[in-house]
Amino acid sequence: MSEEEKQVKPYSEASTTSSVEIQNWIEAQDLLKKKLIKEDDLEGNGDDLKYVGGVDISFLKEDSSVACGTLVVMDLQTLQVVYDDFSLATVQVPYVPGFLAFREAPVLLELLERMKKRAPLLYPQLLMVDGNGILHPRGFGLASHLGVLANLPTIGIGKNLHHVDGLTQSSVRQLLSDGKNNDSIITLKGISGCIWGVAMRSTVDSLKPIYVSIGHRVSLDTAIRIVKITCTFRVPEPIRQADIRSREYLRKFQMGMLKRTTS
Repeated sequence: MSEEEKQVKPYSEASTTSSVEIQNWIEAQDLLKKKLIKEDDLEGNGDDLKYVGGVDISFLKEDSSVACGTLVVMDLQTLQVVYDDFSLATVQVPYVPGFLAFREAPVLLELLERMKKRAPLLYPQLLMVDGNGILHPRGFGLASHLGVLANLPTIGIGKNLHHVDGLTQSSVRQLLSDGKNNDSIITLKGISGCIWGVAMRSTVDSLKPIYVSIGHRVSLDTAIRIVKITCTFRVPEPIRQADIRSREYLRKFQMGMLKRTTS
């Protein structure tokens, strides 16, 4: 079967989200959050990392319920892709701020489970997620959610800042541009004193920062180190490759659908 002909599988029949469902999500988040590990729990303390994964989901502009989740695994030394896979799905769980994981995690978890069967020797020792970890209104974003459920070390990479604990995107960008930060990293410390992550200008040419936070089983220092190693462009390469491929798979799916409707 060609890529564009793969079946689009539904993950939820719900098209709206009630207050009861949101309360259930809150309770589920609270239970999972109790399992969150914010320290390094990596093979060899992370010094012998070889395979680092990245996940991303793209949605059709014409129909935001049609999604393509992609998993990419790269060799950390060469930054070459050694494995990639995708899943097309109908995601009818709507986007609700603070609860992105309930919309996207099922697609990504399926890809990880499938890889365990298809290519277990290449399974990532660490996973980068296009979504936040503890830098989240409830301290438990997609990267943390996915990490706990998959029991996998994860790092959250956000392109936009959650305004939590007094943090604002404008103030962080001002600090990054004031010339006082030689390494282009700002610690995101809220008014409570909590450190939520860092804002990082990942390359010299990057005009906008990325926001790095602990996902699960990775310390913030290790997360920063791995992000630096994998950033050739603004976004770490495992996530960048996952994004490129997910959009390409969606484009092929659209072309296949168009051919069938016009034939």
